[in-house]
Amino acid sequence: MRNILKIKFLLLVVLLSSQFTGFGQGSPEEGKTLFRNYCATCHAKNMKTDATGPALAGVEERWADYPREDLYRWIRNSQQMINVEEHPRALELWNEWKPNVMNAFPNLTDENIESLLAYINVAANPPQVAGGPADGPGAVQEEESNTIYYILAAALVFLTIILARIISNLNVIALKRENPDAVVQRKTLIETLTSKGVISFLVFALIVIGGYKTVNTAINLGRQQGYAPTQPIKFSHETHAGLNQIECQYCHDGARRSKHSVIPAANTCMNCHEAIKVGSNYGTAEISKIFASIGYNPNSSTYIQDYATMPEDSIRDIFTTWIADNYISENNLAELDQEGENVVEEQWEEIKSSLTNEVKKEIPGPIEWVRIHNLPDHVYFNHAQHVTVGKVECQTCHGAVETMEVLQQYSPLSMGWCINCHRQTEVQFQDNPYYEAYEDYHQQLNSGEKDKVTVEDIGGLECQKCHY
Repeated sequence: MRNILKIKFLLLVVLLSSQFTGFGQGSPEEGKTLFRNYCATCHAKNMKTDATGPALAGVEERWADYPREDLYRWIRNSQQMINVEEHPRALELWNEWKPNVMNAFPNLTDENIESLLAYINVAANPPQVAGGPADGPGAVQEEESNTIYYILAAALVFLTIILARIISNLNVIALKRENPDAVVQRKTLIETLTSKGVISFLVFALIVIGGYKTVNTAINLGRQQGYAPTQPIKFSHETHAGLNQIECQYCHDGARRSKHSVIPAANTCMNCHEAIKVGSNYGTAEISKIFASIGYNPNSSTYIQDYATMPEDSIRDIFTTWIADNYISENNLAELDQEGENVVEEQWEEIKSSLTNEVKKEIPGPIEWVRIHNLPDHVYFNHAQHVTVGKVECQTCHGAVETMEVLQQYSPLSMGWCINCHRQTEVQFQDNPYYEAYEDYHQQLNSGEKDKVTVEDIGGLECQKCHY
């Protein structure tokens, strides 16, 4: 009875506080759906554990010193508050969690955000079973663990052995009853475990487990959010796209005109690096790899004739001379010292290891970058359709690459993530000749019958659009 009165009192306090504050009117059920669609890829669902993003429990209290609208604006577009407004709370969060960039959700209304906050509060403080302490046996536990599966597997193996022994004993008893004078030898444990029945069961179990793991791994193909492999050249997007503000499509020019965004060839790099021969971060160490791959002699600022057939010793002479001369110049030396010789040797070995491998034995030739984003073969994705027609910003899918020293996979690339984007994204009909054929939608927009057209409206959820 006392617990019931406490619950009623708490509910009354919550209702009264929501009346006076004007907030807390959101729907936890709607918030649950919003959390799954927008937040679950980066934030822990128990709201209390840090993941790719911070734990969300108590987010309202942490923003309590600022207007409620600031929290709304943070959820909709965090980078705007960090880079343009330099909001103190936004900068504090950025300094704590960079380089992880929060997705922008401009389509979320104030009501959507209130529902999301309501669900966060419910999930962070789940209802208790009467008489159960907060962390005791009555608490609702949401944390998942594989431990229970390992325990169950061990129990099944143990039960299998016991049953096999019981069956063996029953067979002995049955034979004794049929022929009391017969000498029946009991099977040893080894004989029992290697019997046809046990082996058949184990084979069946392995097929089931193997099938499950195969399907589960196939589903996760390419969905390696946060994957940031070491590349043969330490290319910094932060320096190129951020500091120097080079447009994404200058290097990835295929994004505007083809299915693939394409990895830029070394001759694209040379458009700048014929003039910029020493890097701001790594000096000659990384840019020399570009020169060595394409056959450019930085000593004479000329391309090397018959470079593909040049012996490795001759290539070594060119680039070790280049590295040594720069080291002497930068350190104001008359000649190369012992430390300089170590630097030259180290950088040359880096050139060799970065541009050669078990398949590519020679230094001349393309740079073999490590692929980061990889969709399954049965998925069709066209960059030009999104970039040129849909006018989607690169950062929408790839995150704020201009802040990434090491490029990583930003989005989950799951089917649900794509579908949610198509449901939410408004098609830019204005001044976009590609959509002139949609006369009905233009008329509805002009008359006010529709206030927007989403990708879903123009067939963005049709199966054959992505699975051809």
